[in-house]
Amino acid sequence: MDLAKNSLLYLDGVAVSFDGYKALRGLSMVIAPGEMRAIIGPNGAGKTTMMDVITGKTRPDEGEVLFAGSTDLTQMDEAAIASLGIGRKFQKPTVFESQTVRDNLVLALQGDRGTFATLFHRLTGKEATRLDELLETIKLQDRQNELARNLSHGQKQWLEIGMLLAQEPKLLLVDEPVAGMTDAETMETAHLLRKINETKSVVVVEHDMHFVRELGVKVTVLHEGAVLSEGSIDHVANDPRVIEVYLGR
Repeated sequence: MDLAKNSLLYLDGVAVSFDGYKALRGLSMVIAPGEMRAIIGPNGAGKTTMMDVITGKTRPDEGEVLFAGSTDLTQMDEAAIASLGIGRKFQKPTVFESQTVRDNLVLALQGDRGTFATLFHRLTGKEATRLDELLETIKLQDRQNELARNLSHGQKQWLEIGMLLAQEPKLLLVDEPVAGMTDAETMETAHLLRKINETKSVVVVEHDMHFVRELGVKVTVLHEGAVLSEGSIDHVANDPRVIEVYLGR
């Protein structure tokens, strides 16, 4: 149990079935505080179901899911889990297209207020400082007064990551962040996630092996709902089982 107690995220023997289809089969994984982990695997490997279980969207049939050593996530709903400090970024960016970059971040900072009240609320000094920090982190200071709809696909992804950061999560779950990005945006996203990882734990689900290599972190390979291999990118890339089910295709 020491492993669970000292972890940020602890999954042990997690199983999920949908109408007889086993999406997760005894999935076990440990994420340490401050760690960034990359999760890879073929379609149908269980990556999305794993994220759904962690965030409370799907309840496992069996197994343990603990946050910060002791909080049982299997007994909580999505809102309660989000309030613990687990933020999730889906593959498709969801930003407020008709608002400016800056106002998108203000809305995220002010989470509990309505849109109208938020946009006419005067920021405190602390909020204004935090806003500037977020704009710097996501490299959108120069675009802050532009409408979000005018951003490139990659910039919208960064804006949404900034909106999640505004809510001060302890753990950020990021789903295929570089899908559809240019090579330059992909490299910039790797840099952004490494910067975020200086203060937060990050789990990245991704298909792009060049991007995963750029992150330079421990990699977990899922296959048929369980861990197939785990280690450095070179270790998993040279694992014959991984080559057979994933990289060799």
